[in-house]
Amino acid sequence: MSRAPRLAAAVAVLALAACSRSAPEPHVGREERKAIAAQASTTIGVLPERMPGADGDTPELVALGRSLWFEKKLSVTGTQSCNDCHRLDGQKPTGADVEPTSSGARGTKGPRNSPSVKNAGYHVAQFWDGRARTLEEQAEGPILNPVEMAMPDAAAVERALRGAAAYGAPFAAAFPGEAQPITLRNTARALAAFERTLKTRDRLDDFLRGDLDALTNREAAGLKLFQTTGCTTCHNSPTIGANQFQVLGLVKEWETKDEGRFAVTKNEEDRRKFKVPSLRNAVATGPYFHDGSVDRLDEAVRKMAWHQLGKELTDDEISSIVAFLGALADRSGPVAPPAPSAKETDR
Repeated sequence: MSRAPRLAAAVAVLALAACSRSAPEPHVGREERKAIAAQASTTIGVLPERMPGADGDTPELVALGRSLWFEKKLSVTGTQSCNDCHRLDGQKPTGADVEPTSSGARGTKGPRNSPSVKNAGYHVAQFWDGRARTLEEQAEGPILNPVEMAMPDAAAVERALRGAAAYGAPFAAAFPGEAQPITLRNTARALAAFERTLKTRDRLDDFLRGDLDALTNREAAGLKLFQTTGCTTCHNSPTIGANQFQVLGLVKEWETKDEGRFAVTKNEEDRRKFKVPSLRNAVATGPYFHDGSVDRLDEAVRKMAWHQLGKELTDDEISSIVAFLGALADRSGPVAPPAPSAKETDR
């Protein structure tokens, strides 16, 4: 081989090697870690151990809610439960179904992505457009929604549950003293009580509680960048989001036909506003955004920086932020459905 071809081959090999190498691992020293943790404690903070409203939730109410979570009788076809769109069992108990949009009991796709139900009790409101103020209000929505579980009315829900022998005693125990405890309202109350137990657990909280080695160098650097870039303008508080509504495409326009919160309030300032999603366990809950239009977390970070902040991040900056988001991966395990023998024997 002549010198020129050998040189060209060597250059090609070096270029390929350079492209395949990831950015060097940063070093984040002890004092810098303390400063990063102090700042994050102010802008983010540790998730409280209990969700608002949980103090009134009895063990009987939570146990009933857990059973109802997996109950397919809550759908018009008897084929779909809350768990079908918000998975809590199996290998990926993310509280979401990791689909762009979910299929209802009759097979029709809904218009919006099903977000994770985990930590929902900490949120400022429920649904992407905030149309339900509480978990109790939210729980009734999908059951009666014609595209989702499609039950025609409260009476149909109550007939289905009253016809199941296994629910008489649990409802009576959860709502003592009520002449007829099996109602749609009480069903929603029980589901909400169960949802208030669905708290994520991750390494960021360990870091903020004082374990400065809980994050890798890359993750700690990513957390610092997450804050200095401006991400915490919207993604703040212990839920790292979910405490406010923001226009999608605040700085650079985002094309969507979904009017967001405007459809609820009819206030012009709410047009294309959506609840800011929580980033806790976001690494496992894609696709992303209200329509599930983005599959990859790095692409979601890129788009948010551009459309919400007007910033064009480098690949290395994006990978650092994504590394930090990996520290938000939920370590809590799956929720097992109640055993069939204990759950149901129809009359």
